[in-house]
Amino acid sequence: MLVIIGIVVVFVSIILGFTIPGGNLILLFQISEFITIGGAAIGSVLIASPMPLIKKIISVFPGIFKNHKSSKEDYSEMLKAFCDLFLIAQREGLLAIEKHVENPDTSEILSRNKKFINDPVRKNFFCDTMKVMLAGSVPPHEMENLMDAEIETFEKENHPVVEAITRVADAMPGLGIVAAVLGIIITMASINQGAEAVGHHVAAALVGTFLGVLLSYGFINPMAANLALILEEKAQDLTIIKTFILAYAKGNPPFVAAEIARRTIFSDERPSFAELETFLRGKKE
Repeated sequence: MLVIIGIVVVFVSIILGFTIPGGNLILLFQISEFITIGGAAIGSVLIASPMPLIKKIISVFPGIFKNHKSSKEDYSEMLKAFCDLFLIAQREGLLAIEKHVENPDTSEILSRNKKFINDPVRKNFFCDTMKVMLAGSVPPHEMENLMDAEIETFEKENHPVVEAITRVADAMPGLGIVAAVLGIIITMASINQGAEAVGHHVAAALVGTFLGVLLSYGFINPMAANLALILEEKAQDLTIIKTFILAYAKGNPPFVAAEIARRTIFSDERPSFAELETFLRGKKE
C-alpha cells in the first residue's frame, strides 16, 4: 500500500510542480521519448541478464506491491505452531509429526498460521529441514551447516535480482540523455522550419532527459531498495526458523527454543517475553 501511495505522491508532485507555473501536460506526452527510453531499458536487461534471472525478476518484482511484513502476532503464531509440533515430538517421538511435515497444508497445527503456510520459502525451509531430522540422527552442527547453506543460497540467488533492477535505474539518466541527443539531432535537421518547430523539438528532447532522471530516482531505484528490504526480511525469517530448530535439536524444551528464536526477530515486530509466553499458553492479550 505504501508503495502505491508513494507512486501517487510522486506523480501528483510532478504534475502540480509543472502545471502550477503554467506548464501544459500534453507537452510531457512525447511517445517517441517513451519508446526510446523504455525500449533501450528493456533491451539492456535482455543483454545483461540470462533467461532464468529475467524470469525471477518478473516473478519477484510484483511482490513490492504486496504486504509481506509479518506482525508480532504472525511471529507468535509461527513460534506457537512450532512449539505445539515439538511438544508432540517430545511426548510421542519424532515420527509422530511426520504427517505434519509431509503435508503442512493439511496439518491442523501448521495450517493455522496462514502467513507461514502461504509463504513457500519459509514453509519449504522448515519442512525440508524437519524431513532431514526425521530421516536419521543428524548432529546439531550438521543441521546448522545445512540450514546456513540454504539461507546463503537464497541470498545469493535473489541478490542478482536487486542488482539487475538497480542497474536499470542507474542507466535511466544516461538513456534519457540518449533520447535528448536524438531529439537535438532532429531539432538541428528542422532548424529551417522556424522558431516554433525548433522550440517544439527542443521541448521534446528535454522530456527525454526529464523521463530518464524521474524514472531512475523517483521510481525504479526506490523500488529496488524496497525489494532488497523484502528479501532481507525473508532471509531473516529463515534465520528465525533455523534458530528454533537448532535450539530444539540441542536439547532445549520447545518453550525455551521459542524464546531463543524470539530474540532473532527484528525489534519492530518482536513480541515481548510476556506476550510470547501468554500466546504460547493459549491466551491472547
